[in-house]
Amino acid sequence: MKVLVVGKGAREHALAWRIAQDPGVDKIFAVPGNPGIATIAECLPDDAGAADLAEELGVDLVVVGPEAPLVAGLADELRARDVATFGPSAAAARIEGSKAWAKEILAKANAPTARALSFADPAEAKAALDEFEPPYVIKADGLAAGKGVVVAPSRSRAEEAIDACLVEGRFGEAGASLLIEEFLDGEELSVFCVTDGQTVVPLAAAQDYKRVFDGDEGPNTGGMGAYSPVPHLPPDTVARAVREIFEPVIAAMRREDVPYQGVLYGGLMVTASGPKVFEFNCRFGDPEAQVVLPRIGGSFAGLLMSCARGSLASVVPSWRPEACVTVVLASGGYPGAYDTGMPITGIAEAESIEGVTVFHAGTKGRDPLRTDGGRVLSVSALGADLGEARARAYDAAGLIRFEGKHMRTDIAARAVERSEA
Repeated sequence: MKVLVVGKGAREHALAWRIAQDPGVDKIFAVPGNPGIATIAECLPDDAGAADLAEELGVDLVVVGPEAPLVAGLADELRARDVATFGPSAAAARIEGSKAWAKEILAKANAPTARALSFADPAEAKAALDEFEPPYVIKADGLAAGKGVVVAPSRSRAEEAIDACLVEGRFGEAGASLLIEEFLDGEELSVFCVTDGQTVVPLAAAQDYKRVFDGDEGPNTGGMGAYSPVPHLPPDTVARAVREIFEPVIAAMRREDVPYQGVLYGGLMVTASGPKVFEFNCRFGDPEAQVVLPRIGGSFAGLLMSCARGSLASVVPSWRPEACVTVVLASGGYPGAYDTGMPITGIAEAESIEGVTVFHAGTKGRDPLRTDGGRVLSVSALGADLGEARARAYDAAGLIRFEGKHMRTDIAARAVERSEA
Protein backbone atom coordinates (compact mmCIF):
# COMPACT_ATOMS: atom_id res chain seq x y z
CA MET A 1 0.00 0.00 0.00
CA LYS A 2 1.20 3.51 -0.85
CA VAL A 3 -0.04 6.28 1.46
CA LEU A 4 0.05 10.06 1.12
CA VAL A 5 -0.14 12.14 4.32
CA VAL A 6 -1.19 15.77 3.90
CA GLY A 7 0.17 18.26 6.43
CA LYS A 8 3.35 19.43 8.13
CA GLY A 9 2.84 19.38 11.91
CA ALA A 10 3.44 17.03 14.81
CA ARG A 11 0.04 15.40 14.22
CA GLU A 12 1.06 14.52 10.65
CA HIS A 13 4.45 13.29 11.87
CA ALA A 14 2.64 11.00 14.33
CA LEU A 15 0.30 9.78 11.58
CA ALA A 16 3.17 9.03 9.20
CA TRP A 17 5.21 7.41 11.97
CA ARG A 18 2.36 5.11 12.99
CA ILE A 19 1.45 4.26 9.37
CA ALA A 20 5.11 3.40 8.70
CA GLN A 21 4.91 0.65 11.33
CA ASP A 22 2.24 -1.17 9.30
CA PRO A 23 3.78 -4.12 7.41
CA GLY A 24 1.22 -3.65 4.62
CA VAL A 25 2.59 -0.17 3.79
CA ASP A 26 5.35 -0.08 1.18
CA LYS A 27 5.77 3.67 0.69
CA ILE A 28 4.74 6.89 2.42
CA PHE A 29 4.66 10.31 0.80
CA ALA A 30 3.99 13.58 2.62
CA VAL A 31 2.85 16.96 1.33
CA PRO A 32 4.62 19.14 2.37
CA GLY A 33 5.87 17.24 5.44
CA ASN A 34 8.63 18.45 7.77
CA PRO A 35 12.20 17.42 8.67
CA GLY A 36 10.94 14.75 11.08
CA ILE A 37 8.52 13.27 8.58
CA ALA A 38 11.32 13.26 5.99
CA THR A 39 13.10 10.53 7.98
CA ILE A 40 10.24 8.07 7.26
CA ALA A 41 8.52 9.44 4.14
CA GLU A 42 9.28 11.15 0.84
CA CYS A 43 8.32 14.79 1.32
CA LEU A 44 7.04 16.65 -1.72
CA PRO A 45 6.22 20.33 -2.30
CA ASP A 46 2.51 21.09 -2.48
CA ASP A 47 2.80 23.49 -5.41
CA ALA A 48 1.02 21.06 -7.74
CA GLY A 49 -1.74 20.36 -5.23
CA ALA A 50 -2.26 17.23 -3.15
CA ALA A 51 -5.01 15.82 -5.40
CA ASP A 52 -2.83 16.03 -8.52
CA LEU A 53 0.09 14.45 -6.67
CA ALA A 54 -2.05 11.63 -5.29
CA GLU A 55 -3.21 10.77 -8.80
CA GLU A 56 0.27 11.10 -10.28
CA LEU A 57 1.85 8.93 -7.59
CA GLY A 58 -0.88 6.29 -7.76
CA VAL A 59 -1.34 6.18 -4.00
CA ASP A 60 -3.84 3.80 -2.45
CA LEU A 61 -4.86 6.07 0.44
CA VAL A 62 -4.66 9.76 1.30
CA VAL A 63 -4.75 10.79 4.96
CA VAL A 64 -5.56 14.49 5.42
CA GLY A 65 -4.18 15.78 8.70
CA PRO A 66 -5.14 19.47 9.15
CA GLU A 67 -8.61 20.97 9.18
CA ALA A 68 -8.04 23.79 6.66
CA PRO A 69 -7.70 21.60 3.53
CA LEU A 70 -10.69 19.53 4.65
CA VAL A 71 -12.87 22.60 5.07
CA ALA A 72 -11.60 23.79 1.68
CA GLY A 73 -12.78 20.55 0.00
CA LEU A 74 -9.63 18.49 -0.56
CA ALA A 75 -11.39 15.23 0.34
CA ASP A 76 -14.14 15.99 -2.20
CA GLU A 77 -11.56 16.56 -4.93
CA LEU A 78 -9.76 13.32 -4.09
CA ARG A 79 -12.93 11.23 -3.99
CA ALA A 80 -14.01 12.72 -7.33
CA ARG A 81 -10.83 11.11 -8.73
CA ASP A 82 -11.66 7.80 -7.01
CA VAL A 83 -8.79 8.12 -4.52
CA ALA A 84 -9.53 6.49 -1.16
CA THR A 85 -9.43 9.32 1.37
CA PHE A 86 -9.45 9.46 5.16
CA GLY A 87 -11.12 12.77 6.00
CA PRO A 88 -14.57 14.32 5.69
CA SER A 89 -16.04 16.27 2.80
CA ALA A 90 -16.14 20.07 2.93
CA ALA A 91 -19.83 19.92 3.83
CA ALA A 92 -19.16 17.52 6.72
CA ALA A 93 -16.05 19.42 7.86
CA ARG A 94 -18.32 22.37 8.63
CA ILE A 95 -18.76 20.67 11.99
CA GLU A 96 -15.42 22.29 12.84
CA GLY A 97 -15.47 25.11 10.29
CA SER A 98 -18.64 26.61 11.80
CA LYS A 99 -19.37 26.23 15.49
CA ALA A 100 -22.88 27.58 14.93
CA TRP A 101 -23.60 24.86 12.36
CA ALA A 102 -22.21 22.24 14.75
CA LYS A 103 -24.71 23.43 17.34
CA GLU A 104 -27.51 22.97 14.80
CA ILE A 105 -26.41 19.39 14.18
CA LEU A 106 -26.17 18.72 17.91
CA ALA A 107 -29.72 20.00 18.34
CA LYS A 108 -30.98 17.74 15.55
CA ALA A 109 -29.18 14.82 17.18
CA ASN A 110 -30.57 15.74 20.62
CA ALA A 111 -27.03 15.36 21.94
CA PRO A 112 -25.98 16.92 25.26
CA THR A 113 -24.07 20.17 24.82
CA ALA A 114 -23.73 23.66 26.25
CA ARG A 115 -26.45 26.20 25.44
CA ALA A 116 -25.17 28.79 22.96
CA LEU A 117 -26.27 31.81 20.94
CA SER A 118 -24.68 33.13 17.74
CA PHE A 119 -24.03 36.80 16.87
CA ALA A 120 -22.43 38.94 14.17
CA ASP A 121 -23.33 42.29 15.78
CA PRO A 122 -21.21 43.33 18.81
CA ALA A 123 -23.99 45.32 20.50
CA GLU A 124 -26.39 42.38 20.28
CA ALA A 125 -23.72 40.03 21.58
CA LYS A 126 -22.99 42.25 24.59
CA ALA A 127 -26.68 42.57 25.40
CA ALA A 128 -27.04 38.78 25.29
CA LEU A 129 -24.52 38.43 28.11
CA ASP A 130 -27.53 39.13 30.38
CA GLU A 131 -28.75 35.62 29.51
CA PHE A 132 -25.56 33.93 30.77
CA GLU A 133 -23.64 33.77 34.02
CA PRO A 134 -19.90 34.21 34.49
CA PRO A 135 -17.53 32.82 33.49
CA TYR A 136 -18.57 33.66 29.93
CA VAL A 137 -17.39 31.51 27.03
CA ILE A 138 -16.79 33.50 23.82
CA LYS A 139 -15.92 31.56 20.65
CA ALA A 140 -15.03 32.74 17.16
CA ASP A 141 -17.33 30.79 14.84
CA GLY A 142 -14.71 29.68 12.29
CA LEU A 143 -11.23 28.17 12.23
CA ALA A 144 -8.88 30.10 14.50
CA ALA A 145 -6.03 27.60 14.98
CA GLY A 146 -7.19 26.69 18.47
CA LYS A 147 -6.92 30.27 19.73
CA GLY A 148 -10.44 31.57 19.12
CA VAL A 149 -11.90 30.73 22.53
CA VAL A 150 -11.94 33.05 25.55
CA VAL A 151 -13.25 32.04 28.96
CA ALA A 152 -13.94 35.44 30.52
CA PRO A 153 -14.28 35.62 34.32
CA SER A 154 -16.12 38.97 34.22
CA ARG A 155 -18.56 40.84 32.01
CA SER A 156 -15.94 43.46 31.14
CA ARG A 157 -13.53 40.76 29.94
CA ALA A 158 -16.33 39.14 27.94
CA GLU A 159 -17.10 42.46 26.25
CA GLU A 160 -13.41 42.89 25.43
CA ALA A 161 -13.42 39.42 23.83
CA ILE A 162 -16.50 40.31 21.79
CA ASP A 163 -14.84 43.49 20.55
CA ALA A 164 -11.60 41.65 19.73
CA CYS A 165 -13.56 39.25 17.56
CA LEU A 166 -16.27 41.39 15.93
CA VAL A 167 -14.77 44.90 16.00
CA GLU A 168 -10.99 44.50 15.88
CA GLY A 169 -11.13 41.46 13.59
CA ARG A 170 -8.46 39.62 15.55
CA PHE A 171 -9.44 36.27 13.99
CA GLY A 172 -10.17 37.56 10.50
CA GLU A 173 -12.95 35.82 8.63
CA ALA A 174 -13.11 33.14 11.33
CA GLY A 175 -14.33 35.82 13.73
CA ALA A 176 -16.98 37.38 11.48
CA SER A 177 -19.49 35.85 13.89
CA LEU A 178 -19.16 34.35 17.35
CA LEU A 179 -20.91 32.17 19.89
CA ILE A 180 -21.62 32.98 23.50
CA GLU A 181 -21.80 29.66 25.24
CA GLU A 182 -22.81 28.37 28.65
CA PHE A 183 -19.81 27.49 30.80
CA LEU A 184 -19.66 23.78 31.56
CA ASP A 185 -18.21 22.76 34.91
CA GLY A 186 -16.38 19.46 34.98
CA GLU A 187 -13.33 17.71 33.58
CA GLU A 188 -12.27 17.99 29.95
CA LEU A 189 -11.81 14.88 27.86
CA SER A 190 -10.72 14.42 24.25
CA VAL A 191 -12.34 11.50 22.42
CA PHE A 192 -11.61 10.47 18.83
CA CYS A 193 -14.12 8.33 16.97
CA VAL A 194 -13.36 6.96 13.51
CA THR A 195 -16.35 6.46 11.26
CA ASP A 196 -17.22 5.46 7.72
CA GLY A 197 -20.52 7.34 7.92
CA GLN A 198 -22.39 4.40 9.45
CA THR A 199 -20.26 2.61 12.03
CA VAL A 200 -18.67 4.60 14.86
CA VAL A 201 -15.55 3.19 16.53
CA PRO A 202 -14.08 5.04 19.54
CA LEU A 203 -10.35 5.29 20.11
CA ALA A 204 -8.68 5.69 23.50
CA ALA A 205 -9.50 8.88 25.40
CA ALA A 206 -6.92 11.56 26.20
CA GLN A 207 -6.63 14.79 28.14
CA ASP A 208 -4.78 17.81 26.78
CA TYR A 209 -3.50 21.08 28.24
CA LYS A 210 -4.53 24.18 26.32
CA ARG A 211 -3.17 26.97 28.54
CA VAL A 212 0.42 28.03 28.04
CA PHE A 213 1.60 28.01 31.67
CA ASP A 214 1.59 25.56 34.58
CA GLY A 215 -1.59 25.40 36.60
CA ASP A 216 -3.68 26.23 33.53
CA GLU A 217 -2.60 29.86 33.62
CA GLY A 218 -2.14 32.20 30.66
CA PRO A 219 -3.77 32.30 27.23
CA ASN A 220 -5.02 29.35 25.22
CA THR A 221 -2.60 27.69 22.81
CA GLY A 222 -2.88 24.92 20.25
CA GLY A 223 -2.00 22.54 23.09
CA MET A 224 1.02 22.20 25.40
CA GLY A 225 0.82 18.49 26.20
CA ALA A 226 -1.45 15.50 26.67
CA TYR A 227 -1.71 12.02 28.13
CA SER A 228 -3.61 8.77 27.56
CA PRO A 229 -5.35 6.79 29.03
CA VAL A 230 -7.44 8.78 31.51
CA PRO A 231 -7.92 6.19 34.24
CA HIS A 232 -9.61 8.34 36.89
CA LEU A 233 -12.79 8.99 34.88
CA PRO A 234 -15.85 6.71 35.20
CA PRO A 235 -15.21 3.58 33.11
CA ASP A 236 -18.40 4.04 31.06
CA THR A 237 -17.62 7.64 30.04
CA VAL A 238 -16.45 6.92 26.49
CA ALA A 239 -19.16 4.33 25.83
CA ARG A 240 -21.79 6.79 27.05
CA ALA A 241 -20.35 9.56 24.87
CA VAL A 242 -20.48 7.28 21.83
CA ARG A 243 -24.07 6.31 22.58
CA GLU A 244 -25.38 9.77 23.47
CA ILE A 245 -23.22 12.06 21.30
CA PHE A 246 -21.18 10.50 18.49
CA GLU A 247 -23.63 7.96 17.10
CA PRO A 248 -26.61 10.39 17.15
CA VAL A 249 -24.51 13.12 15.50
CA ILE A 250 -23.26 10.82 12.73
CA ALA A 251 -26.86 9.64 12.17
CA ALA A 252 -28.12 13.25 12.10
CA MET A 253 -25.50 14.20 9.52
CA ARG A 254 -26.49 11.22 7.41
CA ARG A 255 -30.15 12.33 7.56
CA GLU A 256 -29.04 15.81 6.46
CA ASP A 257 -27.34 14.18 3.45
CA VAL A 258 -23.93 15.17 4.83
CA PRO A 259 -22.32 11.79 5.57
CA TYR A 260 -19.16 11.92 7.65
CA GLN A 261 -16.09 9.77 6.91
CA GLY A 262 -12.88 10.12 8.87
CA VAL A 263 -12.19 10.94 12.49
CA LEU A 264 -14.60 13.04 14.54
CA TYR A 265 -12.86 14.58 17.52
CA GLY A 266 -15.13 15.53 20.38
CA GLY A 267 -13.99 17.93 23.05
CA LEU A 268 -16.10 16.78 25.98
CA MET A 269 -16.77 18.08 29.45
CA VAL A 270 -17.54 15.31 31.90
CA THR A 271 -20.13 17.01 34.10
CA ALA A 272 -22.08 15.76 37.10
CA SER A 273 -24.86 14.73 34.69
CA GLY A 274 -22.53 12.99 32.22
CA PRO A 275 -20.42 13.93 29.18
CA LYS A 276 -21.39 17.00 27.15
CA VAL A 277 -19.71 18.16 23.95
CA PHE A 278 -18.30 21.69 23.82
CA GLU A 279 -16.54 21.43 20.45
CA PHE A 280 -16.04 19.18 17.46
CA ASN A 281 -12.98 18.93 15.24
CA CYS A 282 -12.91 17.21 11.86
CA ARG A 283 -9.41 15.75 12.33
CA PHE A 284 -7.14 14.21 14.92
CA GLY A 285 -6.30 16.63 17.72
CA ASP A 286 -2.79 17.89 18.30
CA PRO A 287 -1.18 17.05 20.74
CA GLU A 288 -3.69 14.29 21.60
CA ALA A 289 -2.78 12.34 18.45
CA GLN A 290 0.77 12.12 19.79
CA VAL A 291 -0.44 10.08 22.80
CA VAL A 292 -3.29 8.11 21.23
CA LEU A 293 -1.58 6.90 18.03
CA PRO A 294 1.45 5.36 19.81
CA ARG A 295 -1.00 3.22 21.83
CA ILE A 296 -2.89 1.78 18.84
CA GLY A 297 -2.07 -1.82 17.95
CA GLY A 298 -2.72 -3.79 14.79
CA SER A 299 -2.97 -2.35 11.29
CA PHE A 300 -3.48 1.39 11.61
CA ALA A 301 -3.40 1.92 7.84
CA GLY A 302 -6.03 -0.81 7.55
CA LEU A 303 -8.23 1.02 10.06
CA LEU A 304 -7.99 4.24 8.06
CA MET A 305 -8.66 2.43 4.79
CA SER A 306 -11.76 0.78 6.29
CA CYS A 307 -13.12 4.25 7.09
CA ALA A 308 -12.35 5.46 3.58
CA ARG A 309 -13.93 2.44 1.90
CA GLY A 310 -17.01 2.12 4.13
CA SER A 311 -16.08 -1.23 5.67
CA LEU A 312 -15.53 -0.28 9.32
CA ALA A 313 -18.25 -2.56 10.77
CA SER A 314 -15.91 -5.54 11.05
CA VAL A 315 -12.94 -3.63 12.54
CA VAL A 316 -12.08 -3.64 16.25
CA PRO A 317 -8.92 -1.67 17.13
CA SER A 318 -6.42 -3.24 19.51
CA TRP A 319 -4.47 -1.31 22.13
CA ARG A 320 -1.02 -1.50 23.62
CA PRO A 321 -1.13 -1.71 27.43
CA GLU A 322 1.28 1.18 27.97
CA ALA A 323 0.36 4.74 28.89
CA CYS A 324 1.66 7.68 26.86
CA VAL A 325 2.54 11.28 27.77
CA THR A 326 3.60 14.07 25.41
CA VAL A 327 5.24 17.37 26.34
CA VAL A 328 5.26 20.23 23.83
CA LEU A 329 8.42 22.32 23.54
CA ALA A 330 7.48 25.82 22.42
CA SER A 331 9.31 28.95 21.31
CA GLY A 332 9.73 31.70 23.87
CA GLY A 333 6.79 34.09 23.69
CA TYR A 334 4.33 31.59 22.22
CA PRO A 335 1.35 31.96 21.72
CA GLY A 336 2.31 35.60 21.26
CA ALA A 337 5.19 36.90 19.17
CA TYR A 338 8.25 34.63 19.00
CA ASP A 339 11.53 34.33 17.10
CA THR A 340 12.37 31.45 14.77
CA GLY A 341 15.57 30.06 13.28
CA MET A 342 17.08 28.88 16.58
CA PRO A 343 19.36 25.81 16.26
CA ILE A 344 17.98 22.65 17.91
CA THR A 345 20.15 19.98 19.50
CA GLY A 346 19.60 16.86 21.59
CA ILE A 347 16.86 15.05 19.69
CA ALA A 348 18.96 11.92 19.12
CA GLU A 349 19.85 11.80 22.81
CA ALA A 350 16.19 12.24 23.74
CA GLU A 351 15.10 9.39 21.47
CA SER A 352 17.73 7.09 22.98
CA ILE A 353 15.50 6.89 26.07
CA GLU A 354 13.29 3.80 25.94
CA GLY A 355 9.78 4.49 24.65
CA VAL A 356 10.50 8.07 23.48
CA THR A 357 9.63 9.51 20.07
CA VAL A 358 10.08 13.19 19.21
CA PHE A 359 7.50 14.49 16.75
CA HIS A 360 8.35 17.63 14.77
CA ALA A 361 5.83 20.46 14.78
CA GLY A 362 7.63 23.65 13.77
CA THR A 363 11.10 22.82 12.48
CA LYS A 364 13.11 23.44 9.32
CA GLY A 365 16.45 22.58 7.77
CA ARG A 366 19.00 19.95 8.65
CA ASP A 367 22.51 20.22 10.10
CA PRO A 368 21.51 22.29 11.94
CA LEU A 369 17.83 21.73 12.50
CA ARG A 370 16.16 25.01 13.43
CA THR A 371 12.93 26.24 14.99
CA ASP A 372 10.20 27.32 12.59
CA GLY A 373 7.04 27.80 14.64
CA GLY A 374 5.45 28.46 17.99
CA ARG A 375 5.10 24.82 18.94
CA VAL A 376 8.42 23.28 17.90
CA LEU A 377 8.50 19.66 19.07
CA SER A 378 6.21 17.17 20.78
CA VAL A 379 8.14 14.77 23.01
CA SER A 380 6.10 11.58 23.48
CA ALA A 381 6.94 8.65 25.73
CA LEU A 382 5.36 5.28 26.36
CA GLY A 383 5.65 3.72 29.80
CA ALA A 384 4.22 0.91 31.86
CA ASP A 385 2.00 3.50 33.57
CA LEU A 386 1.46 7.26 33.46
CA GLY A 387 4.18 7.86 36.04
CA GLU A 388 6.85 6.09 33.99
CA ALA A 389 5.65 7.65 30.73
CA ARG A 390 5.71 11.11 32.30
CA ALA A 391 9.20 10.65 33.74
CA ARG A 392 10.55 9.48 30.38
CA ALA A 393 8.91 12.36 28.50
CA TYR A 394 10.38 14.99 30.81
CA ASP A 395 13.81 13.32 30.91
CA ALA A 396 13.82 13.41 27.10
CA ALA A 397 12.51 16.98 26.92
CA GLY A 398 15.32 18.11 29.20
CA LEU A 399 17.92 16.83 26.74
CA ILE A 400 16.61 18.95 23.85
CA ARG A 401 17.97 22.47 23.61
CA PHE A 402 17.14 25.61 21.66
CA GLU A 403 17.17 29.27 22.61
CA GLY A 404 13.93 30.36 24.28
CA LYS A 405 12.64 26.81 24.83
CA HIS A 406 9.49 26.82 26.93
CA MET A 407 7.38 23.94 28.24
CA ARG A 408 4.85 23.25 30.93
CA THR A 409 6.19 21.18 33.82
CA ASP A 410 2.86 19.77 35.03
CA ILE A 411 1.65 17.63 32.12
CA ALA A 412 -0.09 14.53 33.57
CA ALA A 413 1.13 15.42 37.10
CA ARG A 414 -2.35 15.42 38.64
CA ALA A 415 -3.31 12.21 36.85
CA VAL A 416 -0.20 10.49 38.22
CA GLU A 417 -1.03 11.70 41.72
CA ARG A 418 -4.55 10.32 41.39
CA SER A 419 -3.35 6.97 40.10
CA GLU A 420 -0.88 6.63 42.97
CA ALA A 421 -3.33 7.72 45.68
